[in-house]
Amino acid sequence: MLFGLDTWLLVLLLLVLVLAAAAAGLAIGSRLRDRSEAFKEPMGVLQGAVLGIVGLLLAFSMSLAVGRYEDRRGALVAEANAIGTTWLRAQTLQEPQRTRSLALLVEYTDLAIRSTRERTGGASLARTTAAEGVLQRRLWRLAGQVITEAPEAGAPRLYVETLNDMIDQQTVRLSSLSNRVPESVLLLDLIASAVALMLLAMYIAFVGRGHVTVLLAALLLAGLLFVIFDLDRPTRGVITVPDTPLTTLRASMALPPAAQGPG
Repeated sequence: MLFGLDTWLLVLLLLVLVLAAAAAGLAIGSRLRDRSEAFKEPMGVLQGAVLGIVGLLLAFSMSLAVGRYEDRRGALVAEANAIGTTWLRAQTLQEPQRTRSLALLVEYTDLAIRSTRERTGGASLARTTAAEGVLQRRLWRLAGQVITEAPEAGAPRLYVETLNDMIDQQTVRLSSLSNRVPESVLLLDLIASAVALMLLAMYIAFVGRGHVTVLLAALLLAGLLFVIFDLDRPTRGVITVPDTPLTTLRASMALPPAAQGPG
């Protein structure tokens, strides 16, 4: 549910949640202030304890989100390296498989770049992934032809090994896109943050201090929640996984091949 929201809707949801919690806390705190001083000390202890727990919870969630973000970046770099190595070793194949494989690898890299900009779980990404699968089968068929024609040559076997690694790395990268922070953890962050902010607003209203502090705390909390949520949206949020390794590789493919095939 939360993952499917557009960025502006997510920002609006977070702002409404924290501001509503702050307003409710201020209203309740103002009423309690007029009734009794007996609530002052227990409320101060309660809001301090809850804020500490929520701080630990948000730190844990941030660690989960950052870890998954770094895994996605690493998977993309690994796939770019695998494609690049396959591109170099394809240059050592014999013709006509050499030229055909190089052309397919260029097309495959274009699809890989496109997949980094498409929504996870969307129909567009599914079509791109299916097109990559078709190219993988064509590349594998050409590699089999090369080995059949030259069973004792070393270059085709090295190429097949790298091609297999390239196919595996695509699976790893796509799997990392779906490895998100559990939605139950994110919902717990929302609820706990709203409760903690409401208790803070209640205490500030109860002691008769300014409301600016509550507003600043609400904005800070909304910003922190947004960062946690956005880190878990690799292709559609503000904080996205850069496709620089793939685009740099694609630019290098525009240059003439560095090696010539046998003969």
